[in-house]
Amino acid sequence: MRIGNFEINDSSKTFIIAEMSGNHGHDIEIAKRTIKAAKDAGADAIKLQTYTPDTITIDCDNEYFQIKQGTIWDGSTMYDLYKQAYTPWEWHKELFDFAKEIDILIFSSPFDNTAVDLLEELDTPAYKIASAEIMDTELIKYVASKGKPIIFSTGMAYIEEIKQAIDVSKGEGNHEIALLKCVSAYPTPMNQCNLKTIPNLRDTFGVIAGLSDHTLGTTAPIVAVTLGAKIVEKHFILDKNIGGPDASFSLDFNEFSEMVKAIRDAEDAIGQVSYDLTEKTKRTREHSRSLFVVKDIKMGEEFTKENIKSIRPGYGLAPKHYVEIIGKKANKELKKGTPLDWSMFE
Repeated sequence: MRIGNFEINDSSKTFIIAEMSGNHGHDIEIAKRTIKAAKDAGADAIKLQTYTPDTITIDCDNEYFQIKQGTIWDGSTMYDLYKQAYTPWEWHKELFDFAKEIDILIFSSPFDNTAVDLLEELDTPAYKIASAEIMDTELIKYVASKGKPIIFSTGMAYIEEIKQAIDVSKGEGNHEIALLKCVSAYPTPMNQCNLKTIPNLRDTFGVIAGLSDHTLGTTAPIVAVTLGAKIVEKHFILDKNIGGPDASFSLDFNEFSEMVKAIRDAEDAIGQVSYDLTEKTKRTREHSRSLFVVKDIKMGEEFTKENIKSIRPGYGLAPKHYVEIIGKKANKELKKGTPLDWSMFE
């Protein structure tokens, strides 16, 4: 999968996405500063959400539209929440242009076909399908028809619905698919992450797998990378004092920077399967065990358990030769502290 100039595969570095969502305080300058801060923090991409309250729900306050699922938004209506959280459509071109100007990838999650049309006009390099939309086969079909890479969050989907979304995409000839393990709880308790699902998503569906994370802190994304996540998405806010629906589970600049560094360190530590010794380790081997003279030996005297021993450092013969050397005779005088070698035996 390739998004812009970033190639995502099993051997690539992790594609790190900063999700801005509604973390802009309804101020486009804050939104632009957030994009710049995400780049400075090490994000590979900034992601928006493209909807309006009227494209995602209706202005209705009956029981069906009340939020009461035990979330941080309980007590609000869907319409009021999305009115608070949405990114104005008239900002999109300016934000896309700004991101391109400072050289950070930018794309978005569309929530209906009109959002897709807007993002196509802006030449988005990819699409993200949010967890709640993974069951919307018509939206997925329309997105897939554009031929751009699609990243699916799987937080609200059963495995059959994940398969359905993939089949719909492939039915439109679009095989550029990634799946993100996600838990749609805000914030997500650590014991509900089930990060072992990440390699299972990869192996079961034959796609790039990663994590869309809503936990507090950075532990889950780092562990995810060690389990094979090639995409990590985390909500990002310039300053938590800005407030907003997602502020409480978003990372600020310092936290996000620390996460990026930890992920890059984890990638370096994972490395590859290797039994080779580094040059530094080869030098350290000088401190390993080998066979030494531990008591003066006269010429013609036998090597015994009393006068040779396996000790550190490692300048003598390997300890595996100990038994075969016992009983041999020295062809010269050997002082205590001399490393043994094959030239010393009669």
